[in-house]
Amino acid sequence: MQISTKFAQLNEVGCIPVIPTRQIPDMLDDVRESLLIRPRSLSPKYFYDERGSELFDQICSTPEYYPTRTENTLLSKHAADIISKTQPEQILELGSGYSVKTRRLFDACQQISHNCTYVPFDVCEEVLIETAQKLSEEYQWLDLKPLLGDYHAGLGNLPVAKGSHLYVFLGSTIGNFEQHDASAFIKELYKVMRKGDHFLIGVDRVKKTDVLHAAYNDAQGITAEFNLNVLNVLNRELNANFNIDEFTHSAIFNTDKERIEMRLTSNKDQKVKIDDLEKTIHFKKDESILTEISQKYTYNGIEEMLTAASFIITDHYEDENEYFSLVLASK
Repeated sequence: MQISTKFAQLNEVGCIPVIPTRQIPDMLDDVRESLLIRPRSLSPKYFYDERGSELFDQICSTPEYYPTRTENTLLSKHAADIISKTQPEQILELGSGYSVKTRRLFDACQQISHNCTYVPFDVCEEVLIETAQKLSEEYQWLDLKPLLGDYHAGLGNLPVAKGSHLYVFLGSTIGNFEQHDASAFIKELYKVMRKGDHFLIGVDRVKKTDVLHAAYNDAQGITAEFNLNVLNVLNRELNANFNIDEFTHSAIFNTDKERIEMRLTSNKDQKVKIDDLEKTIHFKKDESILTEISQKYTYNGIEEMLTAASFIITDHYEDENEYFSLVLASK
């Protein structure tokens, strides 16, 4: 494999911006439209400031949080089969973050001397550049073309290269979408793909309530701190005055909707000022803010979502406990 000088080029040109195809609300608009109105909610995208990202990395290492290690195990076991079947000239990952689990795919490429281009797509330029630097050192043959943007703002302007594409969406991030939004997102991705392209998605499964409850209420309290940290973000970014000690974390499995609902609950009647909105929120005791949903799917439910978007299921990999699915689909 040929040594690449791609990171030197990256430093010169930076990340490639992806132009949105639709407008998405900023934090002020989000808070105005969701937090000021009952029932109150917040977008989970505001979890991930520097501290929130650190806490999430810690959550992934807790003994209770099975999704990360289960998906990583599935990738380690089946990456060679996935690469052999798809032979991608380009791997494009939506919401790539630090590309930790994607390395299993690169390892599989390396084993069979299959060169390809990796296109990480993320909202954080610093993370993209840092990750590109590390990957260029670990996989010197890997060509890197990081994309800067928000996939919630549309996929219509993703650059399309020659050859076959493998689109990757890991971490069961699809679970953070309301189900109708998840279906719309899958259909939108299908439209930008070309015949012969493949889609690899990680999806968390419905399972025993005690397993799910433990995963989102770890004994160390890291998930609670992660959830509460979003109030720090609002205090800092919108000049609010949330007292974090007056809110409590909870994460409960809604059996009817088959999803974890993570909330922050007010411990008392209280008022919170948000200066940048020139508003005061009146919280009643036990009133909550829905901060995240994590939809869980059945085996058949996953396949139905993909086939409804016209995908053909190529392979459906699952662990022995049937906790998690890794699905390869094609157009």
